[in-house]
Amino acid sequence: MPLAIFDLDNTLLAGDSDHAWGEFIADLGIVDGDSYRQQNDAFYDDYCRGELDIFAYQQFVLAPLINRPQAELAQWHKQFMQERILPIALPAAHALVESHRAQGHTLMIITATNAFITAPIARHFGIDHLLATTPEQRNGVYTGNIVGSPCYREGKVERLTEWLNAHDASLEGSFFYSDSHNDLPLLAHVAHPVAVDPDDTLRAHAERTGWPVISLR
Repeated sequence: MPLAIFDLDNTLLAGDSDHAWGEFIADLGIVDGDSYRQQNDAFYDDYCRGELDIFAYQQFVLAPLINRPQAELAQWHKQFMQERILPIALPAAHALVESHRAQGHTLMIITATNAFITAPIARHFGIDHLLATTPEQRNGVYTGNIVGSPCYREGKVERLTEWLNAHDASLEGSFFYSDSHNDLPLLAHVAHPVAVDPDDTLRAHAERTGWPVISLR
């Protein structure tokens, strides 16, 4: 069955879940609000320019999770989903996912945002396969480190290749929907790349190459 692969942030969501999580924990007072927001914004600006140090960013994002009890984190995330994610989960994105499901396609989200943040969002969309940056856990708590390659830029291609090999699958007939020029390495690998509400760089590339450009907003 062909793969239908979706980027998450600013594709299925009308916003960035990673950045929204930073705003959320700053508002809760879990971190120092002003300085954390400033760093969070700076990392997001780096991402938009294609200049993000993904390892430094993961250290920043995962630091507030270190040694926190799972029950506490689950409660935070439940509130985060209700307050920050459900309002930006696009109805047209749900419809697109369901159209691929109806065709019998294998559904996947692939995202640089870590799996702690994104696994509940993937469940909300009813998507079983999630490739995301993987935070390390020891004895049931987060360490602040990541496991394996971050799922970012060329790392998405690497992680997807590993998945394909493990599942004896291929990219024949595959789709990939993304908003970001950071996903150009993976968009170039699939059979049907689609630019979704794209940034200026991706829009220009899509127009040059004849890739479809759609909006879910």
